[in-house]
Amino acid sequence: MVTTRIRKVTTALLACGLTFPALADWDLDGDTSVLHFLSTKNSQITEVHKFDSFEGSLSNAGKLRVTVNLASVNTSIDIRNTRMQNMLFNVTEFAEATFDATLPESMLNLADGEVASGKVDGILTLHGMAVPTSFSVTASKVDADTLTVSTTAPTLIKAESFGLTAGIEALQKIAGLKSITTTVPVSFSVTFTQ
Repeated sequence: MVTTRIRKVTTALLACGLTFPALADWDLDGDTSVLHFLSTKNSQITEVHKFDSFEGSLSNAGKLRVTVNLASVNTSIDIRNTRMQNMLFNVTEFAEATFDATLPESMLNLADGEVASGKVDGILTLHGMAVPTSFSVTASKVDADTLTVSTTAPTLIKAESFGLTAGIEALQKIAGLKSITTTVPVSFSVTFTQ
């Protein structure tokens, strides 16, 4: 009698498990994701740069963490990459930048094909400084296993907020430039998969 009940309960639990699979966290797909920033030198020459290596995870509770490998900065000029790594980011001491946030409820539990827009407030940690930072984004649930999140407007990152002003001045001097802006627009388009 007891054995029969145990079998029935086990069968019921297995059926539920097959019908309702356990929810998994989301991982950022580095191959289909991009992270860009702009710099302007001599007041009128604006260039687009990116980071080639970053990763992230998103829990089903909406906890987001993105980690950027600062040594992967890609300006399309090798010597400039090296100078940014050493003189600006100081990757020997500060190898990574991180962004930690909680996605708003409106962006969680989207149905397949559904899109939601909003603001993601979090903490950006860069060069040893943790600063509240917000991104305006659109989230799209492509299908059961794919979620895309893209900025709808660039977020302006100020060098002085992260103690990077001296690094920019050093870059300006070594490159013989009249100016390099200290406010940098950042944008991204990322894909999360389960």
